[in-house]
Amino acid sequence: MKVVVLVYSDDRNVRSDVSDACGTTLAGADLEIREAATQAAVLTELDKGDIDCCIFDGEATPSGGMGLCKQIHDEYAFCPPVLLLVAREADSWLAAWSLAEAVQPFPIDPLTLPKQVEELVFVDEEEAA
Repeated sequence: MKVVVLVYSDDRNVRSDVSDACGTTLAGADLEIREAATQAAVLTELDKGDIDCCIFDGEATPSGGMGLCKQIHDEYAFCPPVLLLVAREADSWLAAWSLAEAVQPFPIDPLTLPKQVEELVFVDEEEAA
């Protein structure tokens, strides 16, 4: 089995930090990280239909991860779960507005991030059982 995670940030360091934190496997499955630096690139990847989870940088510019999260939840019938990276805990209300399934504050925590992604990716399988 392969899990595909899409990481969106205009900052290549954030994308690299997420990739490093997630590693190469997730719950025994091979992990493929795809990176996007623009809103258009995110939509192109989502249109392929094989994304299992998204990680969006809430601080990205010019298209912020929160607005993009709201957009894809509104526009895609089968929207993958989204984990938002936020600068401040106070931004959690915006993450809720954006319909994000999970939130993690910066700096990226390499211990909790993979666990959160695993919970988002495999929640549907557990509920179906």
